[in-house]
Amino acid sequence: MVSAREIETELLERWALGYLGQYASSAENLRRVLMRRVRRHSPEAVPPARPLIEAIVARYREAGLLDDDAYAAARATSLNRRGDSLMAIRARLMAKGVAGEVVAGAVGSLQELGLDPDLAAACAFARRRRLGPFRRAAGDRARELAAFARAGFSRRVAEAVLACADEEAVATLARDGLG
Repeated sequence: MVSAREIETELLERWALGYLGQYASSAENLRRVLMRRVRRHSPEAVPPARPLIEAIVARYREAGLLDDDAYAAARATSLNRRGDSLMAIRARLMAKGVAGEVVAGAVGSLQELGLDPDLAAACAFARRRRLGPFRRAAGDRARELAAFARAGFSRRVAEAVLACADEEAVATLARDGLG
């Protein structure tokens, strides 16, 4: 435990830089992380720490250490490559405290690339979860469709991926789209 007197700008700064050294973050997420640490170390220090945290977040935004637009764009691209649907990407970014218009811009930039980002993500999702042509044994189509639905993919996209005969067909589908 840390006393309320010890929670000052220097300690908060150390915590913030330590966190940002390990993880990319939105401004709101860094604010939440710092408040959680203050609460855990010294609950009575929460009210005096709030303005200090706000000052740190504002200073980091001005310095460019926190840029919600860049964070959202990079995270959306990363999650899409990993196989997350656009719906799941929106939800994750909103959960990290990114503003709705910033999230819309990041998802919109994925859609501007020309190809269907949901289709490419569904192909990656199938590969990662070993669904459709990536499965090793006979699979239950209804269960596989349900897995796609829970991940936020439309039925049309899920059926297109599951209809592929082999891994090459999935790669072609991801590259060329449903057309």
